[in-house]
Amino acid sequence: MTRPRDAAIFDLDGTLVDSHDAHLAAWRTTAREIGHELTLAQFAAQFGRTNPPIIRELHEWAGRPAPDDAAIARWADRKETLFRDSIAARFPAMPGGRPLLASLRSSGWSLAVGSSAPPENVRLAVRGLEAAELFHAVVTGDDVRHGKPDPEVFLLAASRLGVEPRRCVVVEDAPAGIEAARRAGMASIGLASKGRTRADLVDADLVVESLDVLDPRTFSRLLDARR
Repeated sequence: MTRPRDAAIFDLDGTLVDSHDAHLAAWRTTAREIGHELTLAQFAAQFGRTNPPIIRELHEWAGRPAPDDAAIARWADRKETLFRDSIAARFPAMPGGRPLLASLRSSGWSLAVGSSAPPENVRLAVRGLEAAELFHAVVTGDDVRHGKPDPEVFLLAASRLGVEPRRCVVVEDAPAGIEAARRAGMASIGLASKGRTRADLVDADLVVESLDVLDPRTFSRLLDARR
């Protein structure tokens, strides 16, 4: 058993959910409707951020005036509807994700979701993973004012768990998420999933290419090393 009050905080997109292709398709359609042809490099740089700054950037690239809050909400709803329709048809769970969650939970770890995604997406993902009973806390993009790399999402997750940040391990696929974990004073595991390389995640405490190689002992060793 792990020491009490250690916690693991998981990102969803690209970490527990293999959502890269569905997000790319949804953002490319949305960007095209705004008037910009989104490149793979641009998408990769934006992935993991909240919708408002992405939509503002797409308007800037398209040479359009900055959108107001109402327009941002409409574009975000359009993109997320496209995304949810895609993954609902065939849910893309990341291999090894749910077994890892179950193993951590049975070993006494507190578990949380720390995602920039809208709550509708998070609910769909947690349901698709069949993991609702495994998480002690869930933080979505609607719960925070500042998206990653700001640490707010992870600090709020730790607060809801009642766990000190120094006793938390974050699992992330995005450089912005790894930076957010660092700013929060948390250990981090970078998952080099689709669209990511080990070099992208070099600032993580540990980088892996599959969740299958992780177990509770790996998480405990990371916290021991930081102590």
